[in-house]
Amino acid sequence: MENVHLVPEEEEDDLYTGYNDYNPTFDSEDLHNDVGFQQAVRTSHGRRPPMTAKYPGTAIGGRPIGTAYGSRIPVGTAMGRPMTGAVQDGAARPMTAVRAAGYSSSIARGSVFDPLGQAKGPAPPLEKQNEDTPEEKIKILEKKVNDLIEESCLAHARGDLQLSLEKAKEAGRKERALVRQREQTGTADHINLDLTYSVLFNLANQYANNDMYTEALNTYQVIVKNKMFNNAGRLKVNMANIYFKQKNYTKAIKFYRMALDQISNAHNAMRIKIMQNIGVVFIHMGQYSDAITSFEYIMSESPNIKTGFNLILCYYAIGDRERMKKAFQKLICVPLDIDDEDKYIPANDDSHANMVIEAIKNDKLHQMERERKALAEKYIMTSAKLIAPAIESSFAAGFDWCVDMVKGSQYVELANDLEINKAITYLRQRDFKQAVETLKMFEKKDSRVKSAAATNLSFLYFLEKDYDQADRYAELAMSADRYNPAALINKGNTVFVKEDYEKAAEFYKEALRNDSSCTEALYNLGLTYKRLGRLEEALDCFLKLHAILRNSAQVMYQLANLYEMLEDPHQAIEWLMQLTSVTPTDAQVLAKLGDLYDNEGDKSQAFQYYYESYRYFPSNISVIEWLGAYYIDTQFCEKAIQYFERATLIQPTQVKWQLMVASCYRRSGNYQKALETYKDIHRKFPENVECLRFLVRLCTDMGLKEVQDYATKLKKVEKMKEIREQRVRSGRESSARGRREGSAGSGSSSSPINTPPLRASVSRSEAKYSPVLQQGRDSGQSNHGTSAKSERLSVKLKTLPGSNEPYEASTQQEIDASYVDPLGPQMQRPKTAARKRTEEDEFADEELGDDLLPE
Repeated sequence: MENVHLVPEEEEDDLYTGYNDYNPTFDSEDLHNDVGFQQAVRTSHGRRPPMTAKYPGTAIGGRPIGTAYGSRIPVGTAMGRPMTGAVQDGAARPMTAVRAAGYSSSIARGSVFDPLGQAKGPAPPLEKQNEDTPEEKIKILEKKVNDLIEESCLAHARGDLQLSLEKAKEAGRKERALVRQREQTGTADHINLDLTYSVLFNLANQYANNDMYTEALNTYQVIVKNKMFNNAGRLKVNMANIYFKQKNYTKAIKFYRMALDQISNAHNAMRIKIMQNIGVVFIHMGQYSDAITSFEYIMSESPNIKTGFNLILCYYAIGDRERMKKAFQKLICVPLDIDDEDKYIPANDDSHANMVIEAIKNDKLHQMERERKALAEKYIMTSAKLIAPAIESSFAAGFDWCVDMVKGSQYVELANDLEINKAITYLRQRDFKQAVETLKMFEKKDSRVKSAAATNLSFLYFLEKDYDQADRYAELAMSADRYNPAALINKGNTVFVKEDYEKAAEFYKEALRNDSSCTEALYNLGLTYKRLGRLEEALDCFLKLHAILRNSAQVMYQLANLYEMLEDPHQAIEWLMQLTSVTPTDAQVLAKLGDLYDNEGDKSQAFQYYYESYRYFPSNISVIEWLGAYYIDTQFCEKAIQYFERATLIQPTQVKWQLMVASCYRRSGNYQKALETYKDIHRKFPENVECLRFLVRLCTDMGLKEVQDYATKLKKVEKMKEIREQRVRSGRESSARGRREGSAGSGSSSSPINTPPLRASVSRSEAKYSPVLQQGRDSGQSNHGTSAKSERLSVKLKTLPGSNEPYEASTQQEIDASYVDPLGPQMQRPKTAARKRTEEDEFADEELGDDLLPE
């Protein structure tokens, strides 16, 4: 202890003391400028002979010389004492740190400084392995097999099932070649069983993925029957799945049970899944009692949402009310094992915690939790809607029971959705009064539910054409939730029907800002621009909508109609051709294609599409008229007869179709048939002058006695027609004279009374998409200089010969024989926004959502 010196407490220990100290003795950079050192080098001290012939000496005779490559040899002193640190018996002395790195006294004088040994050149190349040995060949072949299995799995992940199967087959061939090679080299005991199992298992999977079930079953049998593969019995589950796809339910049950017997209780999750598969197979077989046994066992051991839902379906199938109630209670009590949403809400000002919450808010785990919760809510809602009419005397009482049960569970927020579904069920039953009353109950609920109920009420009132109430509830829905796109669309629709298109467009744009994927808003915005005459902007809207709804017939029709209004018939034809690929049997689309080709002068293509349109819908007068005129122009009058006879059946009060039939008989040379037709027309229309003229001509040329009678009738009809025309003319003249006298007497002109034009409304059937109804509507062609062919089809037919003309040589005078729709063009109503919909509520598109685009 006397040699121990303690540091005084007042002195502080500096950890970095001595790092900056420098001993100038070790400075070797300025040695060439050191005169003393240079003088010593030039003297005999630097050129002293070595002590021995083997080792170069130093100034100290007893110091051994060593390098990194050789050992140090100790040299004895004069007294025979060995050097300090020397190792006896010729052992190598360990390296020390006395010498500077890179310096050695054994290096010849004049050599360059090379501490890394770079002057020796590159290291010699590694010795190549001999690939000709059997073991190396086997290793290379095994690697190829593994690579093929991996390529097969990657191809399947990309969806290239054919390539994955080819790679699996090639891996099988390589593996068999590997086994043969091991047998030839006598190393059959070292066969890689894991590799063989992987090859067979992957091959069986790829067979099953390519629907080659027989080959897959055979491959699985090879694995299962081989006792050398451990746990191969589990693959019987895969075999049972294949039998299920083949609808061989008996064998599927058998193999599921065999797999269940070979799986121990330690793997309880696997056993539960197999039991669930067994229950599903029993449902497909109609054996609900056996399925119930499996599902009840699962719900007692490890309850889950899918099994609970399947159990309710089985009870519903057998009509057991009480057990349906119990199963529903079990279903809503199944734990989801997910975190509460409050976990993802920042609760304090801790920036670090807020950053963590922001990072995990949309991670994969949270997405999985949301999906699991949404799936559970879907099953619960579907179960409630399914059993509500069955568990009580009325569906309203059943819904009330389900709502009470849900309110006491972890899914309390679903109670309001069930109430809305109750209103929807009333709508299905056409009980609109009860539906409205149920929805009005939500006016005092929280904002989200109030907005959903008000949206539905606005939707209903709009369908009933009570636009004031629709507007009121749309405002209520917007005030409850301004970001509700359906409420904004309903508000825009109520403004649209008042023809305030600019304001309607603003509401549709706001709905799109809140939900860019709202297809109803985009569709209605396109219709609004169309009404405003902003065709390019409307075209842009429908092109965007087509990118979202690739197979929407409504969107394609609107695009074709817009291109027609923009006087681009080729683009219109192209879009209509795409539309025919979606709705190939739509007669009006085919007729529109025929009309466009007719305008372009392509009669053959026009005839093809008009004929197809007639084949699918043989009651379209405009199509019938065009086809009849086409056959008359091509001198096939006999074929035109059947079309005009069809027009006669459709419009029996129109005499022109019957005159066309008689004219076709006359042109084809069948005068007797033409005479009979004219007589029949005369009986139905005795005052028709044209019919009497032809009867007189035919009877005269055929030498019939009835000619005098028809001539007398003709004169009488012409005289009556003359008198009638005179009366009409005199009446007009007297009324005009009275107006002139009245204006002269009063000294001022009275303004005529303007009768407001009637606005054609759209019926429910017209609100759905049908090109038959939408063609010609809202086209705006009168404002864009297009012809009247969008509103009526003008077909020029050859006129009937006059009374002084022979019927063999008709003149080429033309009359307008077109049929004009007496209702005229009708208004096209915008799409009505859907109410808040649940995932199972798909009936609205057909039952109520006449104007909804498909989702």
